[in-house]
Amino acid sequence: MSLDPITLSVIQASLQQVCDEMDLSFSRAAFSPVIAEANDRSDGIYAAADGSLIAQGTEGLPVFVGTMQYSTAELIRLIAEGNAAPPDPNDIYIVNDPYLGGTHLMDVRFVRPYYRNGKLWCWLSNTGHWPDTGGSVPGGFSASATAVEQEGLRLPPVKLFKKGELDREIYAIICSNIRVADQRIGDVKAQAAALQVGSERLDLLLDRYGDATVQTAIGELRARASRQMRQLISRMPDGQWSSEAFIDSDGVIDEPLVIKLQVKKICDRLIFDFAGSSPPCRGPMNSVLATTQSSVYLAMRHIFPEVPISAGAFEPLEIVRPEGTFLDAQYPRPVSGCAAEVSQRIAEAIFAALVEALPDRVTAAPAGTSGNFALGGYDAERERDFVMYQLSGGGYGGNSNSDGLSNGCSTIGISKAPPVEIMEQAFPVIYNHYALHEGSAGAGKMRGGFGLDYELELRNGEARASFVMDHGRFGPQGALGGNDGDVNKVVVLRDGASYVPKHLSKEQDIELKPGDRVRVRTPGGGGYGDPLQRSVKAVLDDVRLGRYSLGQVRDLYGVVLVEDKMLLSVDESGTARLRRIMKRNQ
Repeated sequence: MSLDPITLSVIQASLQQVCDEMDLSFSRAAFSPVIAEANDRSDGIYAAADGSLIAQGTEGLPVFVGTMQYSTAELIRLIAEGNAAPPDPNDIYIVNDPYLGGTHLMDVRFVRPYYRNGKLWCWLSNTGHWPDTGGSVPGGFSASATAVEQEGLRLPPVKLFKKGELDREIYAIICSNIRVADQRIGDVKAQAAALQVGSERLDLLLDRYGDATVQTAIGELRARASRQMRQLISRMPDGQWSSEAFIDSDGVIDEPLVIKLQVKKICDRLIFDFAGSSPPCRGPMNSVLATTQSSVYLAMRHIFPEVPISAGAFEPLEIVRPEGTFLDAQYPRPVSGCAAEVSQRIAEAIFAALVEALPDRVTAAPAGTSGNFALGGYDAERERDFVMYQLSGGGYGGNSNSDGLSNGCSTIGISKAPPVEIMEQAFPVIYNHYALHEGSAGAGKMRGGFGLDYELELRNGEARASFVMDHGRFGPQGALGGNDGDVNKVVVLRDGASYVPKHLSKEQDIELKPGDRVRVRTPGGGGYGDPLQRSVKAVLDDVRLGRYSLGQVRDLYGVVLVEDKMLLSVDESGTARLRRIMKRNQ
């Protein structure tokens, strides 16, 4: 069966719309701000036979592109082996096991079989970040965990809903192992309802065009995505490129972890080899294979955004399994930092490797941290326990055409920081400061974007703060002569004294009482190109907006500014002379 281009395009858009409506339903119905406001979730459609990706919502986290495909394939395998119960209509499996295609334990996946005329036609799946799944610290981000059991409850694929009915016994087991369990039912029902919306919308699509037509369209769309990705790769120069990226520490041993990458182009394929990367680490900065693979996919998604998301787009990308490294974590290695932090450093390594081959497409490194900050304790005013999860943005890297975006979402997603008003309403905190991290952008012909600077104070009760962040020791890499962005900075203010964590941006169980504060300044993006080639006018504009001081632009850009009666002007001869000197000293 052949399809005309218009019908093919309409079906493609319709499949996308099914996923987008699932995303929207999930966020609108969820109780937790991390889902309802930050949109830390994703929904997709997966093939019945092998779990390969058919479509994913445009507003879903890109890092889940690969992990949900991997996880669905693992479920199919376990069912075939008799290690998971076979599906029935309206069943919903729940799973968060990182080693079965997951990320960290807080990313909980629901999988629902979709039947058509009594036959399994596809799988519907979504992932949502639960605020807590148990473990040693509220929120699950245990910076010093040495085993996955310390991070929370690990669930293999089990049926949470059987033929549409919630299994109260399994749900009771889950609730008995997590904090603020009474609030989880809202997220559970929202997650299940999103899959029901997807089922209903698929019914309408298939009723309109017929099962065979839609199935043919899915096959054609996959083949076209593969061809398009191959065509784009084939235009790249032949070659082999290497790079390195660094994790500050694993949270337990205060030594950097290195990601070594070699990318080889052969005809219309790219081969990614991480041989030589650091061995498995003791702390939570290990990455499971599914997340490592998905990190490659999302990086290429950033580079070639015009390729539609489907399994076909991944076919020309060969990833050599990084056995024996911290990028292929095996049980019981802790993994809470894999999706939120390590994945972004993998993407950074890919950007650094390919920027010379694709200078018009690849940016300097973005902030590369999700700013995972969890606060759990007792709200004295409301007389109840709470678990708060805060993520934050940072600067994007500069590129060939423009400066990087300031306070953008992380590399791995489209999640936005929840509004401070929502957080203050839901939890016993107040934000004393929320602004751009001035001076944090990496200098370049096109500078990086600026990070975020916020300060949070506990209003009442008691709490413990934990965070798993990164880029506290190494700033995001500049590209093609650009400077690195500024590092992530965390300071805890208690009893008039300042405390900087040993691991800079990783710590757990910091006790807070009313009036204690935590200040976080996220990284700026790396600069792109020689800073001495930056437009003097652009430098002047940045200073006028308070983004840099006079001394900073003199040192970074070789621009001499004169302030006279509150007016700024450029000393053109002084600037030319200083830039000549700095150029000679490069």
